[in-house]
Amino acid sequence: MAEPETFRAVLHMEITPGTDREFEETWRDIAGTISEQPANLGQWLLRESGTEGSYYVMTDWADEASFREFELSAPHVENRKRLGRYRRAGSMATMRLIGPVGPGAA
Repeated sequence: MAEPETFRAVLHMEITPGTDREFEETWRDIAGTISEQPANLGQWLLRESGTEGSYYVMTDWADEASFREFELSAPHVENRKRLGRYRRAGSMATMRLIGPVGPGAA
């Protein structure tokens, strides 16, 4: 039986200028609730170099079905509302991790 592939969602958000600190604090709080989901494998907040207010959120899940279930849940809707007040624009891409390469790769 093949092992399930990790499912990754990558969100890009452009936030309102001057709200970086509040946005990052809110994201950290939200990230704590997401990490409690059994199928969540981890998440990362990244700020794009050389730009103001451009962030990426990467989140890994055990499978796509678990991600989609969480995406439609009441806690996620609340999370989107909390972050939405900072967001000016955004997009999401989803993908499956095929395999690692490089130091430490199994």
